[in-house]
Amino acid sequence: MPFDDELRELQSRKQKALAMGGAQKLAARKAEGLLNARERVERLFDAGSFLESGMFAASSRPEDKANTPADGKVSGFGRINGREAAVIANDFTVKGASSANINIKKLKHMKGAARKRGIPIVFLGESTGARMPDVMGADSIGSKDDPVEYMRVRENPWAAAALGHCYGSSAWYASLSDFCVFRKGAVMAVSSPRLIKMATGNAVDPQVLGGWQVHAEASGIADQVVDSDEQAIDAVKQFLSYLPSHHKEPPPEYAVPAGSGADMNNIMDILPATNNQVYDVRKIIRTIVDKDSMFEMKSRYGRAVCTALTRIDGKTVGIIANNPLFKGGAIGAQECQKVQAFFVLCDSFNIPIVLLVDQPGFLIGVEGEQVGITGKVMNWLNAMTLTTVPKLSVILRKSYGLAVSNMGAGGNADEVACWVSAEVSFMKPEFGAQIAYGASPDHADEFKAAVEKMTKGTTAYDMASIYTAQDVIDPRGTRAWLIRMLEVHRMRLNGGVGEHLMRTWPTSY
Repeated sequence: MPFDDELRELQSRKQKALAMGGAQKLAARKAEGLLNARERVERLFDAGSFLESGMFAASSRPEDKANTPADGKVSGFGRINGREAAVIANDFTVKGASSANINIKKLKHMKGAARKRGIPIVFLGESTGARMPDVMGADSIGSKDDPVEYMRVRENPWAAAALGHCYGSSAWYASLSDFCVFRKGAVMAVSSPRLIKMATGNAVDPQVLGGWQVHAEASGIADQVVDSDEQAIDAVKQFLSYLPSHHKEPPPEYAVPAGSGADMNNIMDILPATNNQVYDVRKIIRTIVDKDSMFEMKSRYGRAVCTALTRIDGKTVGIIANNPLFKGGAIGAQECQKVQAFFVLCDSFNIPIVLLVDQPGFLIGVEGEQVGITGKVMNWLNAMTLTTVPKLSVILRKSYGLAVSNMGAGGNADEVACWVSAEVSFMKPEFGAQIAYGASPDHADEFKAAVEKMTKGTTAYDMASIYTAQDVIDPRGTRAWLIRMLEVHRMRLNGGVGEHLMRTWPTSY
């Protein structure tokens, strides 16, 4: 047969690439319960759909060519639930998946192809950072000529998973992505604890430096936290199911699951009778949206607001809901940043937004001012103004202060509806009575009269009478009202696509 030798060489080189960093390193990972890079790719894509790009790449340094299969990054194309996608999976068994000349070329190629062809890209992160000594000297790190290497224009979805030690490019692309899932045990930081100790003399625990709690609760970079590689990859797939493949098409639609909306008649049982009692708004969200469609993001960050991708009538909808279960629903700096990021995501990928309102205003005090809450409140409003997808607001219970506008009133939503229980004012009437009339709770009759004065003009019907709210609805009809209004406000004139005015808004905080 012609080319026998050449075909044998091809097979031999394939086997070497597939062997990755060697049997010993792969066995060690398996013993730890970790997937290797190729197993992660296999989990991500539909069976048999992966087409590798760069299998035969290797280090540009002659002494390393023989021991750097795929140069430490497995890349290529495949299908996720039938839709095309691209992947870069770091292979920690090959030089710690460190970034170097050739594998950076692979990464750039995959990013460029995904953007140009309108398909999502997934970054499966685990890396030690830049490869040494390759990057030392001005002719390496100083010779870069790529000013758009880290520019993010949201034309196609990016999703990332932090699955081990993530320094260098793994950290950069996780932070740039629209979605980042963090496996417990992973660490993400600018530099490793070892380098930090050399530079500063201080030892730092990796989890304290950049573990899951840091990024889920303090930095806000982690959108979800899971226990295993498998769960992380499944979360990436689920996230992408809510998004279009690119910014010029609407999100995909799905069949409405049986039982969706079945509990709407009981929705009022979730809401406490008085304004000062707390409850978990996520129970209300699950009642309204399609069954089992709630995909919450940043659940451990800015907890007084819930942000979630969901489906209503089979169509993707972004939910922003005040959650009185945490801090009584008072909006702080983290909540502002969380909502701002969610506006950017939804507007970039043509996802209508529903706001469910029950908030006592912004969190006041020294802590908020020290982190610049006033600027963050303005960023929220600015992002909201720039959002061109449909926005619907439903006031469930109370809404006070400037945050009334942040949650959709004041012309910031296309339609506003009030539940019959809604109350809207500048502040809680009990506080207003003390400020405006000097009334004290210690003098019951006087205080009650002052509170009654401050309560006038605050009902759902007062909002409707000035047409600041377009409707007052029975809470049990919320799902039906949203379905109908989403039909009315569907973006027909441009094929379901918004203007994407925030496509270059900074990704991380």
